[in-house]
Amino acid sequence: MKKQQIFFLLSLIFLFSFKGIEVKDTITGRPNKRPPVFSNVIYQGNDNIYKNNPLKPDEFYSPVLQGCYPDPAITRKGDDYYMVCSSFAMFPGVPIFHSKDLVNWTDLGGVLNKVSEFNPHDTGISQGVYAPGITYNPHNDTFYMIVTAFSGGLGNIIVKTKDPMKGWGSPIKLGFDGIDPCIFFDDNGKGYIVHNDAPDKGKQLYEGHRVIKVWEYDLENDKVIPGTDKIIVDGGVDLSKKPIWIEAPHLYKKGGHYYLMCAEGGTGGNHSEVIFISDNPKGPFKPASNNPILTQRYFPQNRKDKVDWAGHADLVLGPDNKYYGVFLGVRPNDKDRVNTGRETFMLPVDWSGTFPVFENGLVPLESKIKMPKGVTENKTGKDGFFPNGNFTFTENFTSEKLDYRWIGLRGPRENFISVTKKGLQINPFEVNIKELKPTSTLFYRQMHNTFSFATTIDYKPESEKDLAGIVCLQNERFNYVFGITKKGKDTYILLERTEKGQSKIIASTKIEIKKPIRLQVKAMGDSYEFSYALNGADFRNLGGSVSGDILSTNVAGGFTGALVGLYATAANDAKAQ
Repeated sequence: MKKQQIFFLLSLIFLFSFKGIEVKDTITGRPNKRPPVFSNVIYQGNDNIYKNNPLKPDEFYSPVLQGCYPDPAITRKGDDYYMVCSSFAMFPGVPIFHSKDLVNWTDLGGVLNKVSEFNPHDTGISQGVYAPGITYNPHNDTFYMIVTAFSGGLGNIIVKTKDPMKGWGSPIKLGFDGIDPCIFFDDNGKGYIVHNDAPDKGKQLYEGHRVIKVWEYDLENDKVIPGTDKIIVDGGVDLSKKPIWIEAPHLYKKGGHYYLMCAEGGTGGNHSEVIFISDNPKGPFKPASNNPILTQRYFPQNRKDKVDWAGHADLVLGPDNKYYGVFLGVRPNDKDRVNTGRETFMLPVDWSGTFPVFENGLVPLESKIKMPKGVTENKTGKDGFFPNGNFTFTENFTSEKLDYRWIGLRGPRENFISVTKKGLQINPFEVNIKELKPTSTLFYRQMHNTFSFATTIDYKPESEKDLAGIVCLQNERFNYVFGITKKGKDTYILLERTEKGQSKIIASTKIEIKKPIRLQVKAMGDSYEFSYALNGADFRNLGGSVSGDILSTNVAGGFTGALVGLYATAANDAKAQ
């Protein structure tokens, strides 16, 4: 999806939201006599880059958040750091993480976790919410999360809390168009919002021509002040060169100067980060002479261990009194395709001069960086901290509180799951994976190019409308379904490939179910293999080796990364052959 389409989609969403279209608050699973029960899920990541680059005691891996966690924004209160990312139509909306040291992060779930307030029902997976900003205001001891919501007629919204650990208030609609808002509080407590927008009517000079606007913000009434909006960047660093997609603005103040940092070039191979300076938060802003301050666009496409698309950044002062930047990037697979999506990376930032510069941000990015001075232990993947690098995640569904890495699509996971003594029961919706509706699928982000995902399923389908198993999904029109269903009186396992909304059965075979079955998907870069074990141990491949092309952003489009899900449906249309 191109950025210009976003504005068209947003217009449609606003239009439909006022046409009296009914949006259901919740959809719940419809238990049949034998709903599937999943247990013993094991996800293993095994990328060569981590095997070939083991950590030293003072190092940690970047990306810090692997898989589809793009558009990071970060803020600090005392020793506490909070970071948010885009989630699109995944639920809950806007994942949020906490850290004391920028190295070890705890997953706090999602900011927008009430379907009555954020409902991406009936939207494409790349709609929903993005790109968030998060800012702590010391003048009123309040955190603000601001984001654009492409669903439910919300538009640009803001939510507040005194303590992100305890949840957030209800969304407040803000009266301006555009995307990528961020809020900034000056030393005197005055608030400003900056965001991307289209040029004034009749002034768009070329495709991708955008502007950055600033508004004064009324803190007492939580709204922008009418008539205070002003364009502070037109087009980008140099309008004569026709820069595209100036977006993701953040305002900072340092040494008496105001700095505006933005992404430029589009969220692809030309992505970059640029910086401007002013003596006033409302401009005029002058670009730095050394722009861009972060990009990967200048290097050979066939470079080893390539990280690409770097940009959409935010800055924070670290525990060692040094600045750090978080930003999105991608790690393409062996076919130079992006299946893991846009991930959250980190670099130290040198701000000893007038302008900040990402250290090693203008050379090919490496997989690890030095921990901030004073941080003595890398606990990622241990003691409840979020993992990165190569790791194994095991889930037996023995706890009522699921790990926050398990998510829903277009609605809450709680609407279709229940934890039983045997494992996780999924009560299937009368919706299949190709529909623009909430699906009864418990998803996990693909976090590695080389990985395996295996589960045990206790299930006997009752009809051809019943199917349960594993789904690998980039979006509703590009996915693989590997599941158990019926054909007449017989039980089959099948592999279905859906490309551009058109489905094809790759392979199917009749099976006899006497006990729970083990299902597995393995990927080595672009090559995916689906297997099953009737006895729980001896795996049989179904369909050979298939391409992961349809699970890539390059082929499927959009802004998300591939998801692997535990899937059940009472509206199956995949027919065994």
